[in-house]
Amino acid sequence: MEKRYKLSVVCFGEILWDVFPTHKKIGGAPLNVALRMRSLGVNSSIISKIGNDENGKEIVQYIQNHNISSELIQEDSEYKTGVVHVMINEKGNASYDIHYPSAWDKIAINEKMLQQVSAADAFVFGSLICRDEISRASLFALLDKAKYKILDANLRAPYYITDVLIELMNKADFIKLNDEELFEISKKMDSPYNSFEQNIKFIAEKTNTAQICVTKGAFGAVLFCNGKFYYNSGYFVNVVDTVGAGDSFLATLIIRLLRGKSPQKSLNYACAIGALVAASEGANPKISEKEIKKFMMI
Repeated sequence: MEKRYKLSVVCFGEILWDVFPTHKKIGGAPLNVALRMRSLGVNSSIISKIGNDENGKEIVQYIQNHNISSELIQEDSEYKTGVVHVMINEKGNASYDIHYPSAWDKIAINEKMLQQVSAADAFVFGSLICRDEISRASLFALLDKAKYKILDANLRAPYYITDVLIELMNKADFIKLNDEELFEISKKMDSPYNSFEQNIKFIAEKTNTAQICVTKGAFGAVLFCNGKFYYNSGYFVNVVDTVGAGDSFLATLIIRLLRGKSPQKSLNYACAIGALVAASEGANPKISEKEIKKFMMI
């Protein structure tokens, strides 16, 4: 078996319940990323905040059961654990109603967080966490300590400010967007271009970011890595729901790249996992390496 250096990654942001019309599931993009990374053999942890309620207790138990450290999850007696109402359309695509304020909007910085982020190989964060000034201030303090910073844009109107988003992009070493976010951000940054590649290069130059990945739903993804473009046109699956597919994609891509795999092979593998998640119910289905290889026919 391949001997691997044990990577350490800290994820920062929202943990919550995704409430569907018929059921609810634990989610939040940073937690979904941490869970997928853990399944790939990474020492992942998460910084967040829950309420002093049953929803919060269930989340902590779930996290511990999946061998992810919960020591950096704070508890709030004033604000409740986050809840998102998820609506799925006939194509399996999700839209979200995100309750505000929630406990995860009020993450307070402490020394232990700063130490763990400083020691980690990578730090994953999103833009949604910046909708409240308390969690936003904590994030910026941690960004100053992080070695390799990964931004998952995850734009959720009306919960983002363009100036804050651009500041986050300027601090990031790696930016992940979807196709709609690419053009929305490019327009806000006054890009004169219309094509995928031109706008990716435009953002890379404006924010001094060497690695940008743009997902295209069923049509795969484009990775810009150190001046070169890499493409995957996607894998056909019967979509059940898209919740968490992009999070698993990001987690897989980052870990493969950190382990020294080629950008093209990393992108292909990440697209396969994203597709398999979309073909399953919920954000964090179990997927074996054997299943992935059979799906990719390798």
